Amino acid sequence: MRTIDYEAHNAEVKEVWDAYRERKPIRPPMVFGINPRFTMFDPAVNPRKISFQQYLYNPQLMLERQLEHCEWIRLNVPQDAEMGIPKAGWPVYVDFQNTVEAAWLGSEVRFYDNQVPDTEPILSEESRKNQLFDQGIPDPFRGGMMKRGWEYYDYFQEQKTKGFTYKGLPIDTVGATGLGTDGPMTVACNLRGATEFLTDLLAEPDYARRLLDFVTEAAIVRITAYRKKLGQPLKTPGWGFADDSIQLISTDLYQEMVYPFHKRLVDTFSEGGPNSIHLCGDATRHFPFLRDHLNIQSFDTGFPVDFPQLREDVGPDVEIFGGPSVPFLIDATPETTAAEVRRVLDSGIRNGGRFVLREGNNLAPGISLDNLWTMYETNKRYGRYT
Repeated sequence: MRTIDYEAHNAEVKEVWDAYRERKPIRPPMVFGINPRFTMFDPAVNPRKISFQQYLYNPQLMLERQLEHCEWIRLNVPQDAEMGIPKAGWPVYVDFQNTVEAAWLGSEVRFYDNQVPDTEPILSEESRKNQLFDQGIPDPFRGGMMKRGWEYYDYFQEQKTKGFTYKGLPIDTVGATGLGTDGPMTVACNLRGATEFLTDLLAEPDYARRLLDFVTEAAIVRITAYRKKLGQPLKTPGWGFADDSIQLISTDLYQEMVYPFHKRLVDTFSEGGPNSIHLCGDATRHFPFLRDHLNIQSFDTGFPVDFPQLREDVGPDVEIFGGPSVPFLIDATPETTAAEVRRVLDSGIRNGGRFVLREGNNLAPGISLDNLWTMYETNKRYGRYT
């Protein structure tokens, strides 16, 4: 554990983000995508070896594991985010990883050794492909996984009210799950199976559209209900979502088959933008169209990404999040990490000052803390604009 002046760090973080938002960046801000999976398999941070199965099916263990994780990240992982023990208290949230939408719609959650949980397709058999249409959209509060989701949310709120503390600090905020979407195509692949749904797009386009329509409407019904319950407006100035599976299809097929459903979501929840999207994988060929037709002005990327070409394609005013890939960081040394960060920084992606450095995408267990420090220190040294 390094000796860190958290107060000085947090002051610098504020300066960096203030300058970035004023379009007068000092250097690219740097953040990491981190959730409890990063520390789940580390005995030093998870000494009780709480498994994902326990985590998903026991709200108290979810609460405790999250707090252990949050504390360790804030004390150890360098990024342009507040570090140190939080003054107001701990943030907690209902976390079912990426199983939420498919599990709410009826898929079974599966657990694997040393892996995050996943869901089993329920529509892969031809005899069951219309099952969801017959059943209809589940109740947002009592159907499938979301029944447990709201029970956990109430449990966390109850612990907050009762004065539960961790390391002497109370719970500050409680977040619900299900307020976003992994995207119509991604959820359709989860439900039908990726191979089956990709075949549907070409061989049975009417069925593929029907499934995309069902998934999109279900997301709209669910998010609308949750926003109402939580006292949030239906629309916000800008809105963000994901749909990693569009990396699997051509731009023509995306525009014909999937874009109309993305547009419906954006029209429902955004006042017009600027909007944002998370797209892992080799999806950058879609970015210019998304910029022009959905007013996507912020792209959170995964890998592989051709950074010079991407900046040329989208122009200097579009925000890009990205950096060294997760597979690279797992095997890299501090020396090769520094070289890769410099390669990205010198690629032209910083042109316009709309670049945020991060891993591509979501820190995996086993990545060396030394590599994360190397990323941060290299960016501070070589990322300055003047």
